Amino acid sequence: MDLGDIIKGSPAPAVVHKPRPHDSAAKHMTGEAIYVDDIKAPVGTLHAAPGYAPIAAGRVTKLDLDAVRKAPGVVDVLTAADIPGVNDVSAKGINDEPAITPEKIMFYGQVLFVVLGETRDQARRATKLARITTAPGMPMIDVDDAVVADSMVLPDYAFERGDPAAEIASAPRKITGEFRIGGQEHFYLEGQAALAIPGGDGDMYVCSSTQHPSEVQHIVAHVLGLDSNAVTVEVRRMGGGFGGKESQATQWAVLAALGARKTGRACKMRLDRDDDMIMTGKRHDFKVDYTAGFGKDGGIRGVDVTFAARCGYSEDLSMGVVDRTMFHADSGYYYPVLRILARRMRTNTVSNTAFRGFGGPQGKLFAERMIDHIAYAVGRDPLEVRKANFYGGAGRDRTPYNMRVEDNILPEIVGELERTSDYWARRKAITEFNASSPVLKKGLALTPVKFGISFTLIHLNQAGALVHVYRDGSISLNHGGTEMGQGLFVKVAQVVAEEFGQELDRVKITATSTAKVPNTGPTAASAGTDLNAQAALAACRTIKDRLFDFIEEKWSVGRDAVQFREGKVFIGNQAVEFGELVEQAFRARVSLSSTGFYKTPKIHWDREKASGQPFFYFAYGAACSEVTIDTMTGEMKVDRVDILHDVGKSLNPAIDIGQIEGGFVQGMGWLTTEELVWDSAGRLATHAPSTYKIPTAADVPEDFRVALYESGGNREDTIYRSKAVGEPPLMLATSVFSAILNAIGSLKPAVMPRLDAPATPEAIMRAIRATTGGDS
Repeated sequence: MDLGDIIKGSPAPAVVHKPRPHDSAAKHMTGEAIYVDDIKAPVGTLHAAPGYAPIAAGRVTKLDLDAVRKAPGVVDVLTAADIPGVNDVSAKGINDEPAITPEKIMFYGQVLFVVLGETRDQARRATKLARITTAPGMPMIDVDDAVVADSMVLPDYAFERGDPAAEIASAPRKITGEFRIGGQEHFYLEGQAALAIPGGDGDMYVCSSTQHPSEVQHIVAHVLGLDSNAVTVEVRRMGGGFGGKESQATQWAVLAALGARKTGRACKMRLDRDDDMIMTGKRHDFKVDYTAGFGKDGGIRGVDVTFAARCGYSEDLSMGVVDRTMFHADSGYYYPVLRILARRMRTNTVSNTAFRGFGGPQGKLFAERMIDHIAYAVGRDPLEVRKANFYGGAGRDRTPYNMRVEDNILPEIVGELERTSDYWARRKAITEFNASSPVLKKGLALTPVKFGISFTLIHLNQAGALVHVYRDGSISLNHGGTEMGQGLFVKVAQVVAEEFGQELDRVKITATSTAKVPNTGPTAASAGTDLNAQAALAACRTIKDRLFDFIEEKWSVGRDAVQFREGKVFIGNQAVEFGELVEQAFRARVSLSSTGFYKTPKIHWDREKASGQPFFYFAYGAACSEVTIDTMTGEMKVDRVDILHDVGKSLNPAIDIGQIEGGFVQGMGWLTTEELVWDSAGRLATHAPSTYKIPTAADVPEDFRVALYESGGNREDTIYRSKAVGEPPLMLATSVFSAILNAIGSLKPAVMPRLDAPATPEAIMRAIRATTGGDS
C-alpha cells in the first residue's frame, strides 16, 4: 500500500484502545513514586497534630493547653481563635463544619486544637497533655437514635409514581422486609496529608492529597481570609482516595495552611492511621424498610422503600450521596408504581461522605435483596425473577426519576454471562451438593449492574485542560483531574498522544495544579476520563487547527490530506517529523499552547420535580458468584467469580480490567468483612487494621474470571466511545451477598434469610439461626 492509499483512509488508533501500563506502575513497585509525605520539605518545616474531643456530644467548658505549649519541641498551638477568616470547611459553605471547634462538640474526634511541633512525634505526644473539661450531652449514635429524636441534616425527599400503597395492597403477592447496610472505611494506603508553604505577598502553596484541588484552594482561602488567587493547590498523585479525599481532605490542608500562616514556616500535617479512621467519614450506612407487591410469576407491581441514612454530625455530601442511593434503588429493574423515600439522619458521629459509588451501591443492594425476597416468595430461581423485571421497551423504560433508559443492554450481558458461567448446570450441581452436605452449604447468584454516569450536581460536569507542544515535539499535559491510582493520567495521555500521532512517552504528565487549570470539579462520579480527556482533546485540536492552517499556507495542502501518525506528519505525498514541523511552526510564530474545555451535553435535573436526565449514559455489567458457607461457624469462602462488564470501547483494557478486579474486591470487602462498630459513647471501636478487616490477597477468589463486554462502543459521543469504569464494578460484588443469602436459604427454602450487610461470620450465624429457628 502506497502513501496515497494510506492517507485516503482513516488509520486505526495506535495508542488508544491499547493495554498500556499505568504511568506510575514502576514507581509504585520500586517506591520511587512521590506522595505528599515524600516531598522534600523546606528546612524548618513544622509538623501539625490534632487534639480532639474526648466525648461525642456536649461542650468544652475549659481547655487548658499550658502543658501542651510547654512540651518539648512545641512551637505553637492553634485554636479557633487563631482563624483569621471564616471557621468553616464544609463543602457547601453552610457553616456546619468548623475547622477547629470553639466549644460545641458534635462527635468523638472533633478537632479542638492543633499542635505545631518541630517533629511529628513531639507534636503528637504533646496533644495528650491537654486538660479538657467538658459538659457531656446525650449522644445520638445510630440511625435508630436519630429517628426517635427526629434529628436530620436535611428534609426528607422522595421519588413517587402512582399510589404504591394501593397497588401493593391489590397485588396477588406481597412482601415486607427490613435490613441494615453497613458503612465502609476508605482505608486508602496513603492517609490524609498536606504540606503548606507560605510565600511572598501572603500567598500560600499547598500540596494536598485531595481529589478536589479547587475546593481545597477556595476553602483554604476562605479560612485564611484571602482571595483564591493567593492560594495554589497541587497534587501529583494520591495513594488511594475512593471518595474519602473528595471533601474530607480539605480540613487537614486548611489546618496545615493555618499553621504556616501563623508561624511563617512551612507546615505539614499527616494523620496517624488511628486518628484518620476516627476523624474522617465513611460510606453511609442505612436502615432499609420496604414493601413490594408482585404477580405470581414475580413481576413487580409496586415498590415502597424507605432509606434512613446515618449522615453524621453535618451535611457534608449527604444530599448527593443519598440522592444517588435513590437513583440506583431500581438497579436494572422497572417499577411501575413506586415510592422511594430518603431520610438523612443527623447523629453524633463523624460526618459520612463520598465513597466509591457515592450511595449507588446501597440502593442497588436493596434492589437485589428485594428481588431475592420475591424469588423466595414465588419459588422461582432469583435469576428468572431478575430477568422478568428488567427494563424493556416503551412503557417499561422510565426510571423512578422519569429518565428514559434508551441504551439497555442488560439482557444481552446477563444472557451472555448466564451462558459463559454455565449458570444452570452449576445451579443443579449446587442443589445436589447441598442435599448431601449437612454442614457446608453452597450458594450461587448472578446479579446485574446499571449505573448512571455524571455528577447529579449538574455544574460539576465540566473540565479544563492545558496542553503545550514544545519546539522539539515533546508535549506537556495538564488537566483538572487527579490521579489516585485509577489510571486517569495514562488514559488522558493516550488520547493526547493519539491526537498528535506520537508515542505515549512523548507526553509529559504534570501535577494537577489550580495555577494551571482553574475552577475544576472533583475527580469523582466515575467521570474523570470522560471529562478531562475531552478537555485535553479540545486543547489538542485547537493546536492542530493552527498547525493545519500553517501547513495549508506553507505547502498548499488541505487538512484532508494531512495525517498525524507514527511520530510524523504526512502532508500530501511527503512525511515530516513532528518535531521538525513544530519547529517550523514556532519560527512562523504559530501558538503551540492551548487550553481546552468540556461540559457534558444533554444532562439536566430538576430536583424539586424529581425529573430529568441526570446521567449522560449508563454503564452495565453482571457478575456470577459462587460461595461456600460453614453453618457451624459462619465462615464463608468465595469459590468462583465470573464477570462480564461493559466499558464501551475501552481506552486501555489493562487499566479497565484492573479497575474491575479491584472494584469487585473492594465491594466484596464492604459486604462481607468490613464492619464498623461504635460503642454507646460514640467512640469508633474499629479504628485500626487490628480491628477492621479489609480484603487481602488471600480473599481474592482463586477462580476469578473477568471479561470486557464486546460492543460497538458507547452510543453517546464519549471519548473514543469508551465508558466510565471507576465505580460500577464495585456493585458487581452484590452477587456475593446474594450468593450467601442463597446458601443460607438452602437450609429452609421457603424462608427469606434475615441477613444484614456486611455478611460477617457473626451475621451469617444470626441469619442461620433466624432461618432455622435455632435448629442448625
